[in-house]
Amino acid sequence: MKLPRILIAGTSSGVGKTTVTLALLAAFRSQGHQVQPFKAGPDFIDPGHHQMASGRESRNLDGWMLGADLNRTTFQRAAQDADLSIIEGMMGLFDGSSPINEIGSSAELAKQLNAPVLLVVDGSAMARSAAAMVFGYTNFDPDVKIAGVVFNRIKRERHYHILKEAVEKETNISVVGYIQPNTELTIPDRHLGLRTALEGKDPTFYSRLGQAVTSTLDVEAIALLAEAALDWEDAVVSTRRPAVEVIEEPVRVAVAHDPAFCFYYPDNLALLEQAGGSLCRFSPMNDVSIPDADVLYLGGGYPEIYAKALAKNSSMRQSIKTFAQNGGVIYAECGGLLYLTNALKDFDGTQYDMVGIIPAEAVMSRAHMTLGYRALTLTQSSAVGEPGMCVRGHEFHYSTIQPQGSLDYVGQLTDAQGRDRGPDGIVVGNVTAFYTHLHFSTLSQIPAALLQAARSHDSPSFLEESSSSDEHDS
Repeated sequence: MKLPRILIAGTSSGVGKTTVTLALLAAFRSQGHQVQPFKAGPDFIDPGHHQMASGRESRNLDGWMLGADLNRTTFQRAAQDADLSIIEGMMGLFDGSSPINEIGSSAELAKQLNAPVLLVVDGSAMARSAAAMVFGYTNFDPDVKIAGVVFNRIKRERHYHILKEAVEKETNISVVGYIQPNTELTIPDRHLGLRTALEGKDPTFYSRLGQAVTSTLDVEAIALLAEAALDWEDAVVSTRRPAVEVIEEPVRVAVAHDPAFCFYYPDNLALLEQAGGSLCRFSPMNDVSIPDADVLYLGGGYPEIYAKALAKNSSMRQSIKTFAQNGGVIYAECGGLLYLTNALKDFDGTQYDMVGIIPAEAVMSRAHMTLGYRALTLTQSSAVGEPGMCVRGHEFHYSTIQPQGSLDYVGQLTDAQGRDRGPDGIVVGNVTAFYTHLHFSTLSQIPAALLQAARSHDSPSFLEESSSSDEHDS
């Protein structure tokens, strides 16, 4: 199967992979190409920018979380009608889940996809040393095919030519351009990464970025590198989605979507639709109440940044709480979990009322970062599955949950090295809220289980109104 593709990797985090990726997506799109974006690793922010730049939904690929077969299937399914595909790597090229192997790294993914690598190097403070760096990356794992180099943060063309001459003299790798620093074409960041694509960027930002680099990046040479990607050596894997149980009658699934809640794996939403879910979006920040639905999906995002707006919208909070009291199925992840607690205390210590389903307070702290791959084993029956089932995902947050009552959990976590990471999945009736962002492709029974729970719930009265909970519904 001939699918032109290239993986944009960096020598480390922060060298400009996302800038290069967005510039190329926008530049190819402006030339009339259908270019399919992908993101290596469990990232939700970069894919949103990818979609704005390319006009196509970006997909996540991950060596540890999904594995080679799912990565290839996901890639081929999304790329089959595109002219070429651009895969943005994660961290440094060889950084992954372990310091002693390649699992979860961009290098592993490049080999799984037979994708040539375009290496991004911050050349702002280098000359001949750049050749030593590229030489080292090229020879560290000869099975990773570094096909070209792009230098970032280069102010002068003369400096670029020094770097280009040094690298091409000492290696057989082509240097295909550079990007100049430009504060007007930079996406600001915060504690979880870049600001999201929903947070007010001028829509012309991406096209302007693409136009700005066409004079310093050899876009046609990069297209040829993508065209040179080797065909698949093994049999073509199925481009159909993983088989899931299908609910006969459509189940209405309302998906929270606004700047406070915008972290979703596209495959999770697609698998819910495949299982019989009819999806619609709503805004916990701006809408008066939830739409007519059988299931609520509250994804991750930045509720801590938009806590004031979420707290002010008391009618929405009460609407969600009433839905839960009536036995409605709610699935929440990370930011969605924080939203369902009694209250959220932001980084400045200001407390805001939240929905009040989970008897706990969420507390933000920059001193309590939690980050890593997770494997969840279910220990009790719930709306997501049965005991013994295992699913993989990722955890990244700066908050802790401080119980204000008894908390019941549906599963137990381990990390990428198999170490115990404690319980996850707070369950209250038909509400299940995880810190972990689970990838449904790794346990394809989850979508049908959620939809079936909505079809069969018996409206348990699991939330008793009390003076303490009333305090959080003002």
